[in-house]
Amino acid sequence: MFKNQIANPFVRNLLEWFVAIGLAVLFIFVTRNFLFRMAHVDGNSMEPTLSNGNIVVLNRLGWLVSGPRVNDIVAFPYRMDPSENFIKRVIGLPGDTVDIVDGAFYVNGVLLEDAFTHERIADRWDTNFPVTIPEGTVFVLGDNRNGSKDSRFSSVGNVPISEIVGRVSVRVWPIGGLGRP
Repeated sequence: MFKNQIANPFVRNLLEWFVAIGLAVLFIFVTRNFLFRMAHVDGNSMEPTLSNGNIVVLNRLGWLVSGPRVNDIVAFPYRMDPSENFIKRVIGLPGDTVDIVDGAFYVNGVLLEDAFTHERIADRWDTNFPVTIPEGTVFVLGDNRNGSKDSRFSSVGNVPISEIVGRVSVRVWPIGGLGRP
């Protein structure tokens, strides 16, 4: 690359190393900030889909391109401690109405059918239902409905779409659980 410009081979090699390291750092920066990010699952709020200690890859680019969809599993900073990310499932989009009737969730009047949970929802939350989801936000739930702090609680509330870090695309740890959640 620099053969014709720099005569000293030591300086030329040193410069080539600096360029290679600089490009590697740039690649890592772009990948981490705009394409993918790793996240650690802390707690059992997403069981049985994700378990405590799982490590997942967040797809940031796909999220920015397509935006939120129902059933996406997303990560976002917890409002009470922004250094902590929450991982939850989107069940309601802007304009949708979410309600709880007889221990079951309804979105726009349709019963939310969950293949992973069949238990009645415990009567513990501090949000008044029904809730119409404001523009620019989504309603999220943990898959472990009775063991999750989610949009039913004012400490989480409706999650601003602009604050979502990314969509969970793959579980990478434990190795036996590698794949799409």
